[in-house]
This record gives sequence, C-alpha cells and structure tokens, in this order.
Amino acid sequence: MRKQLASAVLASLMALFLTACASGPATQADAGPAISAEAKAALAQAEKDVKEAKAKFALWTTAEKALKDAQAAAKNGDSAAVLKQSALASDHVKMGLAQAAYPLTSTK
Repeated sequence: MRKQLASAVLASLMALFLTACASGPATQADAGPAISAEAKAALAQAEKDVKEAKAKFALWTTAEKALKDAQAAAKNGDSAAVLKQSALASDHVKMGLAQAAYPLTSTK
C-alpha cells in the first residue's frame, strides 16, 4: 500500500514538473508588439542620455517625460512615437547639459 502511494505521488510530481517545463519561458511575442531596429537604437540612446544628464544634475523634466513617453510607445509597438519622443528626450538632455555649463550670474 505504501509503495503504491509513493508511486502515485512520484507520478503526480513528475506530471506537474513536465507540465511546467512544457509551458517554457515567455517569448518575444508575449512581450507585446515589436518596434523597428531604428526605434530601439533611438530609445537606447535616449535612455543613455537621460542617465548621463541625471548623473550631472542637468536633467530637465521635459526630457524625463519624453523618455517615459518613448518607453510607453515602445510597449505599444509604435515605432514612430518612439523615434519622436526619443529624439525629444535626447535634444532636451543636450540643452540641459549646455545650460549646466553656463556661467553663474550671481556670486552669492
């Protein structure tokens, strides 16, 4: 009786394990719509630019918002919006970094 119970438990565990393995990890298709390679590159550059500006305390809020909008567009698979918002984020980062290099107007 004990041997049959142990065999039944072992068989159940193996079935559960095989079912879990059959499902496998999530694929790219499960992640949502894909964006173009150009949009991926623009988004990666914008993320890098924003990180650099944040490290130098020169990040404009408009650049941060544009990056968030680009990331949301990427999740929705909208390559055109990703390109537009990534470019806006990178442009605002450049302006923020340039502004940080301006001389101080006050000596206090």
